[in-house]
Amino acid sequence: MRNSGVSQRKLTAGEIRLLQDVLLADYKSGSIRLRAGEYQYDLAKGIASFQLRLLFPDVKDLTRSLYGEEKANDIQFIRKIQTILKKMEKSNIVKILPKKTPWELQRYAISSFKFQDSDKNRIVLAEEQQVQQLQVLLQSVLNQKETRGFRIDVAKVKLALLIFIAVASYSVIFWDMIQPMIDPIIVIPFFSLAAICSLMIGKLLSRS
Repeated sequence: MRNSGVSQRKLTAGEIRLLQDVLLADYKSGSIRLRAGEYQYDLAKGIASFQLRLLFPDVKDLTRSLYGEEKANDIQFIRKIQTILKKMEKSNIVKILPKKTPWELQRYAISSFKFQDSDKNRIVLAEEQQVQQLQVLLQSVLNQKETRGFRIDVAKVKLALLIFIAVASYSVIFWDMIQPMIDPIIVIPFFSLAAICSLMIGKLLSRS
C-alpha cells in the first residue's frame, strides 16, 4: 500500500466514540462479499489501515493509497469507487462521516475490524497487535484532551479571579474618589493593582 498524503487532524468527540465502538465491536454481518483481490475487500482493508492511525480518508485519499496518484485524478474511477463505497455503507461495512465544511469530500470509516460477509466468510481487517496499538494511540489522545481541558479550566479560574480583583480595585478607587477627601494611600496601590490585573487579563485573552 502506498503512503497517503492525508493530513492528521484533531479528532472530534464523535470520531473518538466511533473508534471506541470499533474497538469493542465483534463480528458484524455484511450483505456483500469481502473477498481478497476485489474492490470491496481492498477498500475495507484500506479504510481500516487509515483508522489504525486515527485517520479517516476521503475517496481520493483512499484511492491514492490503494491505486496510486493517477487513479486518484481519474474522475470516472473515483465515481466508481464512490458507488462501491455507497453500497458498502448500505451493507453495514462502511460509515460516511459528516462533513466539517460543505466543500470538503466525504470521509469514510469502517464500522468494525471483523465481519461476516454475504458468503458467511469471517473477515478480519486488523491483527490483534494492530488493534492493541490503536487502543494505546486512542488512550493517548484521550489523555491529551483531559490535560488540555484541565489547563483550560485553570486558565478560566485565573481569568475570573483577575477580573474580580480588577473590578474590586476600580470599585475601591471610585468609592475613594467620591469621598470629600481623596486618600492617595488608597488610590495609588489599588490603581496599580487594577492596572496589573488588566495587563494580565489582556495576556490571557490573547492566548485563548
